[in-house]
Amino acid sequence: MRGITTVPTYVVMQPTTLCNLDCSYCYLPFRAADKRMPVEVAAAVAASVREFAQAGRFSVVWHGGEPLAAGRDHLAALLAPFGAGVEHHVQTNATLIDDAWCRFFSEHRMRVSVSVDGPAARNGERVTRGGKPAYDRIMRGVEALHRHEIPFSALCVVGDPRPGVAAELYAYFLSLGCEVLGINVEEREGVNTRLNRHDPADVTAFWAELVTAWRRDPRIHLREVEWSLRYAAAVLDGVADDLLPRRLDPIPTVAHDGSVVLLSPELAGFHDLRYGDFSSGNVLRTPLGEILGRATETPWIAEFLRGVEKCRAACPYFGFCGGAHAANRYFERGRFDVTETDHCRNSKIRLLEGVLDHARDHQPTAV
Repeated sequence: MRGITTVPTYVVMQPTTLCNLDCSYCYLPFRAADKRMPVEVAAAVAASVREFAQAGRFSVVWHGGEPLAAGRDHLAALLAPFGAGVEHHVQTNATLIDDAWCRFFSEHRMRVSVSVDGPAARNGERVTRGGKPAYDRIMRGVEALHRHEIPFSALCVVGDPRPGVAAELYAYFLSLGCEVLGINVEEREGVNTRLNRHDPADVTAFWAELVTAWRRDPRIHLREVEWSLRYAAAVLDGVADDLLPRRLDPIPTVAHDGSVVLLSPELAGFHDLRYGDFSSGNVLRTPLGEILGRATETPWIAEFLRGVEKCRAACPYFGFCGGAHAANRYFERGRFDVTETDHCRNSKIRLLEGVLDHARDHQPTAV
């Protein structure tokens, strides 16, 4: 059975629960409330991170709600305990980015990822709290990043994966000027209870079309496609078993109050009669390293690991994805020891099939 490593490669930090947008597919339960992380929480995490960073490259990811809503002064105070030796990343909707924020990113050497779902017509679900489109504000933030020559990644949520959409999106992100693009097919999780079932042929064709568009002009690092191609190459070389880590990265997510949720950031802030609040401890009372060392004592995590083994035994795609994600199992099917989910189908199985379909349809012509 795969276990959980006690030395993570990154930690997710929630500087505030507040988000100034109200996207219809958002999973966050408290995005209308401004619950800010005390500096004491960041300091407690930083004490453990200093040890983790000795093992190699380590990232601190500021995420969910909108990190910039915490304000520059407070975010700077949260960054300070970490000192040198770590990379800071921020996932932002970009609506608050201006020249002052760009100077902040440069000063703190912060890597920026912008959430945007394509051209204006495809951003209809990214709206302000007043229900108005947020696209123009997002673009002002992107323009500020370009003005200050700050490279950025982009994260795109796709609600209708089908032929025609992928080529349009890829062309848009080429023009946007991002360096890396991640594609998330909308997921049913958290407070977003909308079904995410799509026609399998449409989803496969979406991914195949995305590969085709990328191969024509591969100026962007395309997260999902490049990982799929690495896996396919490893299968051909007979080394696919070496791609999946022997032990799972715990992906510790530290909520605003110091509580720690492992494996799936999307579970933070939720409560269940059977599983409790999904927390494995609180950094204000227990060092993060100690929390990670006792990870399997959290009942839902033990159940999840049993589910991973079921995936290994039953699913031919296990070598590619390593088992269904914990949050998707819970929010789609109500428990953690189940196997295939709609997220698996949309973003793992159909993804790999799309890449293979592209390869089949673009074989070199025999001479």
